[in-house]
Amino acid sequence: MTSPSIFQPLSSDWIIRGGFDSKSPKRFQQFSMRSVTNKLSGFSLSKSDAACTFRVLSSLQINPNVPQTTESESALILIRHGESMWNEKNLFTGCVDVPLTEKGVEEAIEAGKRISNLPLDIIYTSALIRAQMTAMLALTQHRCLKVPIIVHSETEQARRWSQVYSEGTKKQSIPVVKAWQLNERMYGELQGLNKQETAEQYGKEQVHSWRRSYYVRPPNGESLEMCLGRAVTFFKEHIEPQLLIGRHVMVVAHANSLRSIIMYLDKLTSQEVINLELSTGVPMLYIYKEKNFIRRGSPLGSSEAGVYAYTESLAMYRQKLDGDIQ
Repeated sequence: MTSPSIFQPLSSDWIIRGGFDSKSPKRFQQFSMRSVTNKLSGFSLSKSDAACTFRVLSSLQINPNVPQTTESESALILIRHGESMWNEKNLFTGCVDVPLTEKGVEEAIEAGKRISNLPLDIIYTSALIRAQMTAMLALTQHRCLKVPIIVHSETEQARRWSQVYSEGTKKQSIPVVKAWQLNERMYGELQGLNKQETAEQYGKEQVHSWRRSYYVRPPNGESLEMCLGRAVTFFKEHIEPQLLIGRHVMVVAHANSLRSIIMYLDKLTSQEVINLELSTGVPMLYIYKEKNFIRRGSPLGSSEAGVYAYTESLAMYRQKLDGDIQ
C-alpha cells in the first residue's frame, strides 16, 4: 500500500488499519538500514542521512538488525512536554520553538520521578526544544542513572564528531533521537496569536473548529488528520520496530502528535480522538506484547501506584533496581 503525501487527504482507515497490513510483521522482522530510507509521508531521507542514522544507533548499541522475538514485552512511555512559555501566555504555539516555563521544568522533573522505575533503551522527541527539555529533565530522575545523548546524524561529519568511543560509556548512555515528524501540529497563521482574542475576532465556533476538528485546517496550517499522517507513519516505521525487538521506548512530543499516536494505539475514531485531553508532563504507559498495545497507565493518577499497573517483567526490573542501589 502506497503512503500518501501529508498534503493529500488521508483516510484514518489507511493510517489506523489499512496502513498496517498482514505483511507488516515480516517487514518489521527484516528491519534494517533499508527501512531508514523509506519514504515518510512523502518526505525521503537521503541515503547519506539514512546511513548516518543507522551507524549512530548502531554505535550506541541500538542495533536495528538484532534478531527479534515476540515472546518478550516492551514498555512504551508517552509524555506531552511540560508547560511552555506560550502555553502560559495562552498563545497558539504549533511549530514555533519556545522553551519551558518554571512550572514546565517542574512538570518534567515530576514526570521523571514517575517513570524512574521503568526500563528505558531509547528516547524519541520532536525537533522542538520544549519536548527535548522535558526528555532531558525527566531522565535526571531515572534510577538507571544513564546519560541521555542526542543522536546527531544530520551529516557524516556531525556523526563522526559526536561519536562515543568508550564501550563502557555507551552502556551507561541512552540515545535520544529527534524527529520533525513528531512536532506539534502546524497552526499556520494562528501561530503567535492569543487564543482568547482570536476567539473574540473569529468566533468561538470557528476557533474550536480550527483547534479540534479532525479534518479542518487553520489558515495555511495542518489539520489533525495531516499531523496524524506524519506522526503515525514515523511511529510505525521507526518506533514500533524498536518495540518489536524488545527495546523499551519513551516518546516525548506534543498534544496533537501524541493524540495521533494514541489514536493508532487505541484504535480510536476521528470523533473520539478530538475529545482526547492530554495534560502537560503526565506520562502514559503502554505494554507492547505479541504485536498488541495494552494501555497500563491512566493520565489521571496522582502517584506511581495509581498510574501504573505493573506487569511481571516491569516488577522484576524495579526489583533489580532496588537490589543494585542497596
